[in-house]
Amino acid sequence: MKGRVDESGRAIIEVTIAASTDGPCHVIETWIDTGFTGDLVVPRNIVDRLALRQTGTIDGILADGTQVLLETYHCEIQWFGKCRSLEVIANDGEMPLLGIGMLLAKELRIDYTNLTLSLTPSPRNET
Repeated sequence: MKGRVDESGRAIIEVTIAASTDGPCHVIETWIDTGFTGDLVVPRNIVDRLALRQTGTIDGILADGTQVLLETYHCEIQWFGKCRSLEVIANDGEMPLLGIGMLLAKELRIDYTNLTLSLTPSPRNET
């Protein structure tokens, strides 16, 4: 997968997301957030637009240490050519965040000189 680095130095990659395997797909840009240990955070306006089904809530701790209760939703994403079911977290932010849960067994290379990035299966573990 290919991505880019924006003018603020944020690593960005596109993800194709849908409410179900037979639902319409939407491409969203995500910021890669290596400080987020989960899979994917999706802003509430995108959750509403895609009509994702709420599955529950989880306790979370924000970067400033604040403890919050976060809603989770079911979605399907295209990930390295395969459909993958995910529980995503909704928030009130502006941009989706892709966490390290999605980067496991992957190799992330960011080239800040050319403002590009690549995400590939790790040569050691091609899953």
